[in-house]
Amino acid sequence: MNASLPPADIHGAIVDLADRGSDFAVATVLRAEGSTPCKPGAKAIVETGSPIQGTVGGGQVEAEAQRRALAAIETGRPMVFDFTMEGLAAAANEPICGGMMRVLVDPTAPRHRAAYAEAAAARQHRTRGVLLTTVQGRDEWDVGVQFIAEQAIPPEPGFPGAEAIRTALKREEAVLFRSESTQGGRQLEVLVEPLIPKPVLLIIGGGHVGQAVAVQAGLVGFERSEFTNPGLFPEGATTRCGRVGEEVSRFPVSADTYVVIVTRGHQQDAEALAACVGRPAAYVGMIGSRRKVALMRKDFIESGRVTAEAFDRVYAPIGLDIGSVTVPEIATSIVAQLIAVRRQGSAPRMPVR
Repeated sequence: MNASLPPADIHGAIVDLADRGSDFAVATVLRAEGSTPCKPGAKAIVETGSPIQGTVGGGQVEAEAQRRALAAIETGRPMVFDFTMEGLAAAANEPICGGMMRVLVDPTAPRHRAAYAEAAAARQHRTRGVLLTTVQGRDEWDVGVQFIAEQAIPPEPGFPGAEAIRTALKREEAVLFRSESTQGGRQLEVLVEPLIPKPVLLIIGGGHVGQAVAVQAGLVGFERSEFTNPGLFPEGATTRCGRVGEEVSRFPVSADTYVVIVTRGHQQDAEALAACVGRPAAYVGMIGSRRKVALMRKDFIESGRVTAEAFDRVYAPIGLDIGSVTVPEIATSIVAQLIAVRRQGSAPRMPVR
C-alpha cells in the first residue's frame, strides 16, 4: 500500500467526497515523537475501493492506518491508535526509527463537512486560521472538527485556550493538547492545526538560476509564479509570459509576496525592479554584480523613480554571501535568504564593496 502524493487541497477533497456520499475515513496524525515520517496534522483519506489520498507517513504506519480505516468505515466508529517504531532489526522489515505516532481514524468526517469547507475556503482566499480536531474517549471516541479564522479566535474558546491557539499559529506548527482532567475516564485531546497560506514567490526570469530557485523554493514551502516558458519549471509552478514591466505591474504583490529578479539582462532587471520596488512585498532581491547594482541605484535615485531608502531595502546583489559559484549554489544562497526574511524578518546582505 503506497502513499499517494498529498492533494493540493485535502480539505476540499474531503468536502467533495462528503458531497458525493462516498464511504471514506480521514486518518490524521495527532502526535509524533522522536524520529517519525510525518508531523502532527498530516492527513490521508482512505476510501473503500480507491487509492489513498494524502499520507500519514507511508510504510507500515500507513498500512495500519488504512487497515483500521477500512474497519472503521464498516462500523462507523472513530478510533485512535498509537504506532511505535522500535523494531529491533531492519532485516525483519520492522520500523526501527525509534519514534511514536498517535493517529486518529475518523469515518464520521462527512459530519464535519462545514469545518472542512471553511478550511478549504481559507486556503483559496489565502487567509490564516486553525482547524481544531477534538477527540474524547477511551475505548469509544467522539470527534469534533471546527475551523476558526485568525481574526475570529474568541477570547475564551475553551480548552486549550486562546493563548495556546495563537502560539500554534505563530509557530506554524500543529500541536496536540491533552486535558489533565477526565470525565468518566474519557480523555480529552485537541489537535490545533494552523492553516497558513504559502508565501508567494514571484521569480522574474526563466533562465538556469530562476529554474533552480523554483525547484529549491518549492521544497521549503513557497508557492511559485514565474515569467517564462512553463515547460522549464516544475509541476505546481504558475508561469506567464509578456513584457516584464507590464506583467509585474499587474501581478498582485502583498505582504507575503517574495520577488526574485533574475532576468538575462540589466534592462529587464531594471524594468522589473521599477515595477515592484515601491510595493508592499516582504522581499525584493535582484541578481547582478556590485557595479551593476551601484549604477542602477544611482540611475533610479537621480531619475526620481525611487528614494535611496526604498532602493536600499532591495537585496542586491541577491543571496547570502556563502561563496556560491555554480547555479545550484547560487540558488541555494537565494533561497536561504528568502527563508531568513520569512522566519526572522530580515537577512544578511552581500557586502557592497
